Amino acid sequence: MVRHTPILFVLLTSAIIFSPTHSVEAWEGGPEKLKLGKVELQRNGYGFRKKGLLTLYEGSLYLQGSSQDANAIVNAEQPMAIRIEITSGFVSQEKLLAALSEGFETATDGNVQTISTEIQTFRECFKDPIKKNDIFVLSYIPDAGVLVHKNGTKKGLIPGKQFKKALFGIWLDDSSVDSSLRSAMLGINRR
Repeated sequence: MVRHTPILFVLLTSAIIFSPTHSVEAWEGGPEKLKLGKVELQRNGYGFRKKGLLTLYEGSLYLQGSSQDANAIVNAEQPMAIRIEITSGFVSQEKLLAALSEGFETATDGNVQTISTEIQTFRECFKDPIKKNDIFVLSYIPDAGVLVHKNGTKKGLIPGKQFKKALFGIWLDDSSVDSSLRSAMLGINRR
């Protein structure tokens, strides 16, 4: 009996390594700059949310000036944004909302009741079906709140700095669900 396992392994590995969708060097990570009103934000860092071998989305953090201090960013009363680009057809509205709920629980140490109204308003911004290549921009505007856009269309505004801290904490807190994405968004270990 002839064993084809080594040949199959080499072919699959080559396909993954040389596939253009897996080339880190070719990926741009969203635009270098985002305009938030009259303020221009610079991309601080970007990375990918993965689950197993599947890349779910690309996340980019935008600030007025670069920073690797997650705590300072989460607590800052300055314009900033997170851009999420869905890269997989496996991301659905239901799965995204479940992940966000889990993220709020973690970012608030289980104390979501203080921002439950804001979370519900935020969830309403995701009521439409979600598909691959959808782009969400979550922008924080001091004294106004978090502005949510999907594919360039405004979906809602959620007031309150406490909500902003919890939302940005989903990606930036020490207890973030994906430490490699957190580091990438903070621009740590840049190539």
